[in-house]
Amino acid sequence: MAPQREWLDKDYYAVLGVPQDASADDIKKAYRKLARANHPDSTPDDPAAEQRFKEVGEAYAVLGDEDKRREYDEIRKLAATGGGFGAGGFGGGGFGGGGFEDGDLGDVLRTIFGQAGGGRAGGPFGGGFGTPRGRPRKGRDLTADVHLSFGDALAGVKTKLRVSGDGPCETCNGVGAAPGTTPHTCTTCGGSGQVTVDQGMFSIANACPACGGRGRVIETPCPTCGGAGRVTRPRDLTVKIPAGVKDGATIRVAGRGGPGANGGPAGDVLVKVHVEPDRVFGRRGDDVTVDVPVTFAEAALGTKLRVPTPDGGTTTIRIPAGTASGRTFRVRGKGAPRGNGRTGDLLVNIRVRVPQKLSREQKQLIEQLGELDDTSERDATLFDRVS
Repeated sequence: MAPQREWLDKDYYAVLGVPQDASADDIKKAYRKLARANHPDSTPDDPAAEQRFKEVGEAYAVLGDEDKRREYDEIRKLAATGGGFGAGGFGGGGFGGGGFEDGDLGDVLRTIFGQAGGGRAGGPFGGGFGTPRGRPRKGRDLTADVHLSFGDALAGVKTKLRVSGDGPCETCNGVGAAPGTTPHTCTTCGGSGQVTVDQGMFSIANACPACGGRGRVIETPCPTCGGAGRVTRPRDLTVKIPAGVKDGATIRVAGRGGPGANGGPAGDVLVKVHVEPDRVFGRRGDDVTVDVPVTFAEAALGTKLRVPTPDGGTTTIRIPAGTASGRTFRVRGKGAPRGNGRTGDLLVNIRVRVPQKLSREQKQLIEQLGELDDTSERDATLFDRVS
């Protein structure tokens, strides 16, 4: 993104409510807070929310990027000190009175300073305007989805995924040169990818015209990739899913994404995890839950109960007499791995089962029990205040 006219007209620091010396973390926190507060979904009755949301996003797009923020600061500093800018942008300050309505600020600066292809090596503009073609760039991040059973998510698993995106050319191994040949260092720029041109008080670094800013020359390009060193193709990737991963988590596989440019590092693969529901177990943070039905007699008299565990085994817990439906018992260390060497717990939820059908003998016994039941406490609780 080249510098835009809006950079002179808009104070992005004020939009985010942060000082000009704010750290990158403070800028990110301010953006997230404002984005949540002004998201149209959160404020459907506020017609101005969408515009504020866009302004916050526009400000963060500049201040949240280190290179863009540096260029933004330098442009506004130059304008504030009268460094060739008039009161109306470029008008009246030595660069003509017409401003730059028909082109962005980067185009004008490149015209003035002779920047045909990129940034600069020295001078008052820091990293320059635009990105030098020879600058190392990280490869593109790729995305993939993985679907796991509940048990595999708890235990962890290695799985194969298919991702599609840029990858190193297998014919030339990412070099870009035809097999049996090798690129050679550009003699014009000495491998730097840039040539420096003096423009009075400025020293401007342009992309080397001989190698296109790559710093090397390929005499015989690879027939498969045409010298790019990369091709777009599907490929299989083996991913290790950590034990205890949660549904919706994203796992970053570093260095397995698209190849970098000009010697830059490869991108990453971002794997979105989808965990299928289990018919027996549930999940609450790092704890695993299980609902266990018990009979009325077991709840009333107490019992020892055998309960399944997520690892495929069983454990026995003691249910005391008088246990109410909905009570939860905790079995330590039988939940999900936490990633710090510790494990969550198994939460056993008691559900007193009321039979839908009764035999004649069961019905007679329950009727006898009903005759012995004391309901006076219940009646006192419910009705004494209204009598």
